[in-house]
Amino acid sequence: MPSLTDLIATIVKIAVMVGFLFNVGGLLTWVDRRLSSMIQDRIGPNRAGFKIGGFNFRILGLLHTAADGLKFFTKKDFMPPKADKLLFSLAPMLAMIPVLALAAVIPMGDTLSLGDIHRTICVENGVGIARADDLGNCAKGIATGVWPAALRLGVNSNKGLIDLTIAPLNVGVLYVFAMAGQGIVGAAIAGWSSDNKFSLMGALRAASQMVSYEVAMGLTLIGAMMVYGTVRLDDMVRWQGENTWGIFVQPVAFILFFVAAVAESKRIPFDLPEAESELVSGYFTEYSGMKFGMFYFAEYMEVVTSSMLLVTIFLGGWQLPFLHRDGLTIAIGELTLAQSKVPHIWAVIFGVVAFFGKTLAVCLFQAFVRWSLPRFRYDQLMRLGWKVLLPASLANILVTGVLWLAIDKAGPSANGAVRLFYDLSQGVVFLVLNGLLVWAVVGFFGPTKHPRFIVGSSAEQADRKGGTATTPMQA
Repeated sequence: MPSLTDLIATIVKIAVMVGFLFNVGGLLTWVDRRLSSMIQDRIGPNRAGFKIGGFNFRILGLLHTAADGLKFFTKKDFMPPKADKLLFSLAPMLAMIPVLALAAVIPMGDTLSLGDIHRTICVENGVGIARADDLGNCAKGIATGVWPAALRLGVNSNKGLIDLTIAPLNVGVLYVFAMAGQGIVGAAIAGWSSDNKFSLMGALRAASQMVSYEVAMGLTLIGAMMVYGTVRLDDMVRWQGENTWGIFVQPVAFILFFVAAVAESKRIPFDLPEAESELVSGYFTEYSGMKFGMFYFAEYMEVVTSSMLLVTIFLGGWQLPFLHRDGLTIAIGELTLAQSKVPHIWAVIFGVVAFFGKTLAVCLFQAFVRWSLPRFRYDQLMRLGWKVLLPASLANILVTGVLWLAIDKAGPSANGAVRLFYDLSQGVVFLVLNGLLVWAVVGFFGPTKHPRFIVGSSAEQADRKGGTATTPMQA
C-alpha cells in the first residue's frame, strides 16, 4: 500500500507535468503568431490589451492566448443535425486523452532519494567520524547537518525513493506507441460522425497519414533500443549520462524520428488532414466552441510530448554534459580535468531544469520548421513516409546491428576508442551549450539593430536616387 509520501509525490509529479503541458501548449499558440510575424516580416499579435490611465498594456501579445481561451469557453457549441451525437462529442476527448496519457511515462528527472537530501553527521576536529542516530544525537563529536552528494550509480540510502516519472512502467517505449496510436481513433471518429464530406476526407487523410508515420517512427527506435539495451525510458537516459547522447550514436534515427513526429502532429508541412484550401478545416470542420478548442489544444500538446520523447531518447533527457549524480566530473578518456561534488538535491534540480529547457528548445525548433517550409502534396507526403522514411529506418537497424556487433567483437582497443568518442562528444555538447548561453546573453543585452534590406534592381535604383516618396497613409 502506498505511503502518504508516495501519494503526495505522485500528486506533485502530475501537477508539474500536466501544468507544463498545458502552459507550454498555450504559450506555443503565441509563439506561432509571434514567430510567423518575425519570419514573414510583419506585425504580430499586438491588439489585445488593457488600459490603465493613459497607458495601454499589451504584454507582448500574450493576451491573445487568453482571449482565445475565453472565446472557446463562451462560443456556442454547434452540432450538425444529422451528426452522430455520441461519437461527435466523444472524438475531442479521444484526441486529447492519449496526449495526456503519454506524459505519464516520460521521466522528468533522476530518482530522488529523500534519505540523501539532508543528513546529520558527527564531527570531531573538523572531520566527520560517524553518522548520527535517528534522533540526530552523537555518541562522540558534534552533530552537524550536511547536504551530501549521491553515489555515481545508485543511491546512498533506500529511504524514501521517489521516481520522477508519474508511472515508471517497465514497458516504456511500447506504452508510448500504444498511446500515440490512439490519436488516430479521435480523428477518424470526428470526421465520420460529422456528416460532412470534407470532414470525412480529412479523417481518411489523417488516419492514413498517422498509420504510415507510426510505422516509420516505431522502426527508427529499434536501433536506439539495440544500443541502450532497454525499453525503459529512464534507463535510456541513464545510459546517455554514462556514455553519450543518443543523437551521436543514432544520428539517422534522430532525423527520422523528428520528421515522423512532426508528421504525427499533423502540422505544416504535413497538415494535409486539415488543409484549409482543400478541406475547409478537415476532420474538425463542424466543431466549434470548446470541442474545437480541445482539437486545437491537443495539437499543440502533441508538439510538447513529441519534444519530450525526442529529448528523452536522443538528447540526454535530464542529463547535462559531465554532470552526474555525484557531481561534476570533466574527464576525457583516462584524464580527469576537473571534479567537484554537488549535493544530491541540486543535482536532481539541475536535471529537471535541463529536461524542461531542452523540451522548450525542441518546441521552438518545431515552430521554426512550421513557418519555414511549404505544405507537401498528399502524394509527396505518402511517398516520403513509405519510400524514404521506412527504407531508411530499416537500413539504420541493419547498420546499427552490424556496427554494434563489430565493436563488441573488436576487443579492448575498439572499446577504448568508443569511450574516447563518447567523452569528446560530451565535450562538444558542453562547449556548444556554453557558447549558446553566452551568445544569448550578449544578444539580449546588446543594442537592437534593424538592418535595411534592399531587394531587386528597381529598389536599388530608387535607393541610389534618395528613395521613394512616402504617401500620407504609409507615414
